[in-house]
Amino acid sequence: MEDKGLSCVDCGLVTCARGKGTYPEFCPTPQLNEDEKEKLKSCYQDKENYKVTVAAAEVEYQYYGKMTRVEETMEFARKIGAKKIGIANCAALYSEAKTVAKIFRKNGFDVIAACCKTGAIEKIEVGIPGECEKTGKIMCNPIMQAKILNEAATELNVVIGLCVGHDSLFYKYSEAMTTTLVVKDRVLGNNPAAALYTVDTYYKKLLK
Repeated sequence: MEDKGLSCVDCGLVTCARGKGTYPEFCPTPQLNEDEKEKLKSCYQDKENYKVTVAAAEVEYQYYGKMTRVEETMEFARKIGAKKIGIANCAALYSEAKTVAKIFRKNGFDVIAACCKTGAIEKIEVGIPGECEKTGKIMCNPIMQAKILNEAATELNVVIGLCVGHDSLFYKYSEAMTTTLVVKDRVLGNNPAAALYTVDTYYKKLLK
């Protein structure tokens, strides 16, 4: 069913990024009253939110186009005072996770990782349909990954290649602030944006 509701992706003006100019009728920005704006601003004054907001803005400003995502992640961690970093990785990206851990440790961080297959629970044990075992009997276990890192009292968690949906459960159960370093895409070499850049050529099928 076609969704007739208009939102930010239907704009094209991005007037909000400039803070002045003409807004489309459906834009939420001019509809934001002063009371609502103050409530939003107060959320950013929460101690943890403020620390993260300022750190993110500083990393963006200071290293814009100068640092890789790996480097920016470490700078962000330093700015929020996170010394113990948790890694929630896909088993298929073990090598990448090991390399990231090596880099983090070399730069003075304590690292603890939790692999997606930890617990070795079979899919059928939690009611996953049997046909799903064609990709392996052992289920991905993002809730246990989160619990392991929670118990380790990590101060920042980094997701490396968790499956669609499994990452959602990890974010839900993680007690520490979480950022994503690698997004899994089995077809496009973990670069899902490639499908967006080629949607008018190789991936026309996505618009049919």
